[in-house]
Amino acid sequence: MPTYRAPRRDIQFVMHEVLEMAQHYQSIPGGEDVDADMIDAIMEEGAKFAENVLAPLNASGDAEGCTWHEGTVTTPSGFKEAYSQFVAAGWPSLAHHPELGGQGLPESLGTMLNELSGTANWAWSMYPGLSHGAMNTLQEHGTEAQKQTYLLPLVEGRWTGTMCLTESHCGTDLGLLRTKAEPQDDGSYKITGTKIFISAGEHDMAENIVHIVLARLPDAPAGTKGISLFIVPKVNVNDDGSLDQRNGVNCGTIEEKMGIHGNATCVMNFDGAKGYLIGPPNKGLNCMFTFMNTARIGTAVQGLCAAEGSFQGALEYAKERLQMRALNGPVAPEKPADPIIVHPDVRRMLLTQKAFAEGGRMLVYYAAQLNDTANRGADPEAKKEAEMLLALLTPIAKAFMTETGVESANLGIQCFGGHGFIREYGMEQLVRDARISTIYEGTTGIQALDLLGRKVLMTQGETLRAFTKQIHRFCKAHAEDADMQEFVAPLAKLNKEWGDYTMQIGMKAMKNRDEVGAAAVDYLMYAGYITNAFLFAKAAKAAQRALAAETTEADFYQAKLFTARFYFARLLPRAGAHMAAMLSGADNLQDLAAEHFAF
Repeated sequence: MPTYRAPRRDIQFVMHEVLEMAQHYQSIPGGEDVDADMIDAIMEEGAKFAENVLAPLNASGDAEGCTWHEGTVTTPSGFKEAYSQFVAAGWPSLAHHPELGGQGLPESLGTMLNELSGTANWAWSMYPGLSHGAMNTLQEHGTEAQKQTYLLPLVEGRWTGTMCLTESHCGTDLGLLRTKAEPQDDGSYKITGTKIFISAGEHDMAENIVHIVLARLPDAPAGTKGISLFIVPKVNVNDDGSLDQRNGVNCGTIEEKMGIHGNATCVMNFDGAKGYLIGPPNKGLNCMFTFMNTARIGTAVQGLCAAEGSFQGALEYAKERLQMRALNGPVAPEKPADPIIVHPDVRRMLLTQKAFAEGGRMLVYYAAQLNDTANRGADPEAKKEAEMLLALLTPIAKAFMTETGVESANLGIQCFGGHGFIREYGMEQLVRDARISTIYEGTTGIQALDLLGRKVLMTQGETLRAFTKQIHRFCKAHAEDADMQEFVAPLAKLNKEWGDYTMQIGMKAMKNRDEVGAAAVDYLMYAGYITNAFLFAKAAKAAQRALAAETTEADFYQAKLFTARFYFARLLPRAGAHMAAMLSGADNLQDLAAEHFAF
């Protein structure tokens, strides 16, 4: 199994030099005292917990898995104890309001910790990770009484949370859901129905689980306009906050899955369970987007974790594994063969993983920075811009990073050859765990429709322009910088084309709406490659500044420049293929009659 080592120096580079987080925190209420030293201290403690507590449980948790018995779920050995340490250290409360027991620190610090715990042990990290979505939903839409009852123990980590959306006949089409909510005389609701694919829906790590559930009121209109949102606790709560009797919600079974065996994916049966309305009636899906957007950024982190974890394992192996000689002559003549890291194709795979890990880290931390400003910023104009940028980048981060995370995990197996296909080395677990990431919280296709259809075309391109203007300003600022031309020139060209090609698709979609669906996934991947190019250009400039200042870490910064050049030369050209595909039209997909798909 790969030995996880937190990428401390690279996290510092992104936080301090690319995104200048300490300066950013000065504009965020609650972040005024967060300087570079505090960021590093929080990272170091999170890294120790990830390396020493979570990583050793990763392979054993996968092998043991969760077990179900008569409605109860037991997590793998060590998971419960690790969660107790996590709570005792105060990690659940890091980014929540002090009046509700939180430490009040910016949420982007939590994203950094999510990377550390997620790369060390993704299945374990999902238990507290989903609680953050529940907390954000309650904070945004709950009544004061609901916050006092449910938010405080969630912030403390004594309870955990889930999101209960889909049903067996629904999939992504939540307008088809059938779960019912019947009003009761005491103001509560009786919730009846079955939800599937509920991550962490039942477990033994916390004393209560707060389910956030979509259901229909008796007089609700059909479709998504008739969905309401409810709090349904596993154990009912008395007025004084103490636990009462078990509620009418039970785990019917846990799914036998391809990966993330250490996390319980549950079928949850609501048999007249007592629930409480969150937000306005029939506006549940609107409220649930608070949870879903939190979860989508969280899932983007999984793409980063897959790339980073697989890269670490493959790099260590490539330095040690001896096989064949370098094409230009022996590199290690004293040995029977050269280490495989000398071979160009192995380097291609390693550098692809490295670029996707480092690019993904910049993207998800940038999204977290925008989230800080959107939620806590004091400047109304800055908040508005951050909201627009975050709306655009959320589907890109979720889908692009998980697709490239799966690619990176597969490359890890390829670097190992046959040894990667067996369990002993742990690389195949990364593939199995990562594969779900492109599916849950909205598939790549759903994210792509959200990006192109809702975020770009339905805003007449306003959301896209908010981002392309940022890229334009960066390119203009460095237009006369000779050292930056290898990055700025292609980036500026792509940035202009992005708007032009979007307009072409929009014009075609006015005549045929299938043009949006036909172009969407390629459009999202095209957008992802350009977005990462922007961030690698910023990283290159940061590296150049450090080298010009005669840093003592010249090798580190030269490697940053090398990775940026590799990305622009080897990975960014993929945007051209996606461009050609997205502009090719819907006819090459839609004109074949369904009956002619037969073989």
